[in-house]
Amino acid sequence: MNKTPKKIGMVSLGCPKNLVDSEAVLGDLKISGYEVTPDESQADVIIVNTCGFLQSAVKESIDTILEMAGHKSTGRCQQLIVTGCLAERNPDELLKEIPEIDHLLGTKQYPMLKHLLNGSEQSKQRNHVNEPAQYFENYDARAVTTPFYSAYVKIAEGCSNKCAFCIIPKLRGPIQSRPVESIVDEAKQLAERGVREINLVSQDTTLYGYDLGMKRGLIQLLEQLAEVEGVDWIRLFYNYPTVLTTELMDAVQSIDKVVKYIDVPLQHTHNFMLKHMKRQETEAGVRQMIDQLRQRIPGVALRTTFITGFPGETEEHFQHLLDFVKEVEFDHVGVFAYSDEPGTAAFDYADKVAPEVGEARRDEVMAAQRDIVLRKNQERVGQTHPALVEGLDTEDGILMLGRLPFQGPDVDGQVILEQCDAEPGDIIPVRITGAFEYDLVASPEDTN
Repeated sequence: MNKTPKKIGMVSLGCPKNLVDSEAVLGDLKISGYEVTPDESQADVIIVNTCGFLQSAVKESIDTILEMAGHKSTGRCQQLIVTGCLAERNPDELLKEIPEIDHLLGTKQYPMLKHLLNGSEQSKQRNHVNEPAQYFENYDARAVTTPFYSAYVKIAEGCSNKCAFCIIPKLRGPIQSRPVESIVDEAKQLAERGVREINLVSQDTTLYGYDLGMKRGLIQLLEQLAEVEGVDWIRLFYNYPTVLTTELMDAVQSIDKVVKYIDVPLQHTHNFMLKHMKRQETEAGVRQMIDQLRQRIPGVALRTTFITGFPGETEEHFQHLLDFVKEVEFDHVGVFAYSDEPGTAAFDYADKVAPEVGEARRDEVMAAQRDIVLRKNQERVGQTHPALVEGLDTEDGILMLGRLPFQGPDVDGQVILEQCDAEPGDIIPVRITGAFEYDLVASPEDTN
């Protein structure tokens, strides 16, 4: 008589890089004989893959762990496993405060999970964070949880930068690039499943391959990914400005499948603040990079992120940042109020800014950016662009939605598609007919 397979429930928190880890775990467990369920109340084992980047993420992770722990008494859950950045950051505290946790793994032990669940590897031990690092050699079995037509692909693990506000290098170690062949093989498998958009992610995408002795690593990767049949859009996220070379810019412009979209986190623009943040760039270097991007990639969409309220930020420093945003007119901007994180260099800085000041400055930048985006969107009315059809709006079930090449998944706006009968995953030409602060309205272009 066949034994009923255990059901696994997974809650993945944080960034797309964390999501890829979660998907790899689910795929690994599925081929090991486990069944995945989206309903945690029906799961025999619940895994919470945590984020520990900001205090708001820490709170969300803890709240989620406590919520999932409730299923041990109200549902069928027999084991609660916590993984990811927060587990790496505060293992002893988590185990002490939440005794319902059966196993705790960090960011370097994901492949251990199947062995722990079948009892073959130190199953009575709860804390596995300091055990030898194990990484997935490939992502062949990965269970993609994003819409079938779009997927994130993690090209490297870890980060070698020393930014004063960031704990990630301590949690995930220095950069470890995946071999080009491994990434291309994964892209081919994703394409066979219907994925048409590949979103490349890592902690520092522009540094890809340097640790492997490849100075043109990212360019070589893009060239080979462009040969993958079925993949139509390749998007670059997390491109740090230090090594965003003109050669890379030219590759983005010349490779048709690479969308003309660059996500380059800047964090600030004033030289004092950049140095205080332990960033490697200067304002002059940033300005030169932006000018080169716009000259070499006509029509490029630029996304960036900033931090307000970082220790030492004066009103003068902030106004400099605000003026820069108004002058440069990025297509997409995200702003975070500084979060004081234990273990970072900035945590020991004495010149702290009141949290409410950082939040007010964040809101002021975002208000300015809304005006910029609305005007830029209005200027696009009448233009024709390809659109990746995503399907009906899940909230109203009536409107058809999609994204244009300059709209990244989950972080940017969308396009509302009127009179559209295309299927999700189709890429069709559309004509923009209307504009809102972040979203656009368009109709399919008549190709007859």
